[in-house]
Amino acid sequence: QGLTYESAKAHVTPRRLALCVDGLAVRTADVKEDRKGPRIDAPEQAVQGFLKSAGVTLDQCDVEEDKKGKGAYYVVRINKPGQKTTDVIAAIVPDVVRKFPWPKSMRWGTGSLRWVRPLQSILCMFDGEVVPFDVDGIRSGNTTHGHRFLNPEQITVTAFDDYEQSLRSAHVMLDADERMEAIRNEAGNLAFAKGLELIEDKALLGEVAGLVEWPVVLMGEFEQDFLDIPPEIVRLTIRANQKCFVTRPQGEAENLSNRFVLVANIEARDAGAEIAHGNAKVVRARLSDAVHFWKTDQADLPDLAGLAASAQKFGLDLNKPLDQRMARLDHLGVTFHAKLGTQGQRVERIARLAEELAPAIGADAGLAHRAAVLAKADLQTEVVGEFPELQGAMGRKYAELQGEDPAVAAAIETHYRPLGPSDVVPAEPVSVAVALADKLDMLTGFWAINEKPTGSKDPYALRRAALGVIRIVVENGVRLSLLELMSFAISAPSGAIYSEDPDSDESTYPTFRFDLLAFFHDRLKVYLRDKGARHDLIDAVITPETDDLLLIVRRVEALGALLDSEDGQNLLAGTRRAANILAAEEKKGTAVAGSVDPALFAESEERALFGAVVAAEAEAAAALADQDYQAAMRALAGLRGPVDAFFEKVLVNADDEAVRANRLALLARIRVATGQVADFSRIAG
Repeated sequence: QGLTYESAKAHVTPRRLALCVDGLAVRTADVKEDRKGPRIDAPEQAVQGFLKSAGVTLDQCDVEEDKKGKGAYYVVRINKPGQKTTDVIAAIVPDVVRKFPWPKSMRWGTGSLRWVRPLQSILCMFDGEVVPFDVDGIRSGNTTHGHRFLNPEQITVTAFDDYEQSLRSAHVMLDADERMEAIRNEAGNLAFAKGLELIEDKALLGEVAGLVEWPVVLMGEFEQDFLDIPPEIVRLTIRANQKCFVTRPQGEAENLSNRFVLVANIEARDAGAEIAHGNAKVVRARLSDAVHFWKTDQADLPDLAGLAASAQKFGLDLNKPLDQRMARLDHLGVTFHAKLGTQGQRVERIARLAEELAPAIGADAGLAHRAAVLAKADLQTEVVGEFPELQGAMGRKYAELQGEDPAVAAAIETHYRPLGPSDVVPAEPVSVAVALADKLDMLTGFWAINEKPTGSKDPYALRRAALGVIRIVVENGVRLSLLELMSFAISAPSGAIYSEDPDSDESTYPTFRFDLLAFFHDRLKVYLRDKGARHDLIDAVITPETDDLLLIVRRVEALGALLDSEDGQNLLAGTRRAANILAAEEKKGTAVAGSVDPALFAESEERALFGAVVAAEAEAAAALADQDYQAAMRALAGLRGPVDAFFEKVLVNADDEAVRANRLALLARIRVATGQVADFSRIAG
């Protein structure tokens, strides 16, 4: 609306949203604008469309001559006087309230407004005065209320500082960061006083801070016997069901204590004893369930005989609980996707792909196969059925208990990673092989059945899977041919995911592969831009066929280093000049020699440039063969001097047709030499 300001800060509690904007002017600036319309001889429809968009009539327009001699055109001169800031705010706020993008909303009473919860009141002030407006029968004012239980009385406000301080006096801590810090400090101090350490959980801390207006930290307790089950289960049970923090004895990183920290929203008369007792009752009940699930998972399945076929297919040992769960997963035929088969078929594909990947990553193929076979087995455990968040982690726990190789156990847990841009990336070779196989199978499968992400929907998290592949490959320095892996992935003899014959003339197989490769390229561009790489350098090194992601990243790095130097910048200018001249002449149909003939050189600068191009081509090609991209860029940098000298002394468009064609062929050789490492025409600046 044309209003400028110095700063703005938002605040949120469970019961209020607040925005404080500082430095607003008392009114918006006057607006004077000349809007250019169509030429006076334009069709009537175009003229009327312009008049309608500008909100004027023809007699309100001026006529001006175009400075480039393109005739006269209509101009409308718009003068809009400024508005009072209070009027602007009074128009904006109701619209913002009504259009607030809640994932879920509700309607209450007799009104028509839909919001996340019933809207109780609106406080809106500017310079100490109420900004008057109405939203669904709720009038704006200058009052609010304190804590719902501790200080529910009405509070009259004059300014933001007064608002914030009055709320604090009424047991409302407005700033969410302040609430988080208060919870962290008080919880840590309370744990320390009991000889314990608080296990920090940033996500939980943020969630809890959003549930209270006046945080009061308390401690609860449960029976020591519950600590016999894995700490992951104890922690998740307490976290998921009661939003509480777990603790451990000081100096004992692996063990938990039987005390937990909770955050109340009230200062109780009994110092919170009854609140802590109630939370402990719920925690005990949920931990009792967890103990039952844990013990059930340790027992043999009732009908092992029925699992023999699945055990034989995967090489499973039915004396081991995790193997039994994998056999049952296959035996039950649990569907992964209607068009992609069962979970068992998917595990077959992942195991086969992990074996194929293992040598390139330096992993043991047998261990990679074993880890892939067991990676989804914990989906059939009772614990993961109750706590899906523990899939992978429980698989590792069960694998360790039945004596699996540590690399196998680690891969079972980490093959889902990375789950997001800030999540850690698997680094151990077996884990890398299984994680890549899992994600490549998913991406290849969904592309094969044409279930790709759209602009607004990605129900199978395929963007996250592609970014996971990119991060694993780049951060572990893995060289892979994605096109070859796609071919291998869809050729699985069991549970095949692609029904067409790749060699058939009608097959969409090539299109599908290159479409998925383009998707990887798009994700890689986002990843590199987030790392600070220039978008034009990424475009310069990517071709539709480039399927080695690590190669792309290294080329971008080397190209960036070259262009950061003076030689690189001058070389870019020279190659762009050469490319522009060549493109212009090719467009005109000027003859370009098929090859450079040194006998036609008339200037020493031509000979010097030709010699430099031949040497740079050979040196760059050798460096690229050794995957030394820095050396390839240095070879190209050597062209800077000869290119500059050539354009300074030599006229490309000579009168002699043969000489001109030869010189254009020399420019084409520059384009070919630089094109070995990057398309310089796509580099900006």
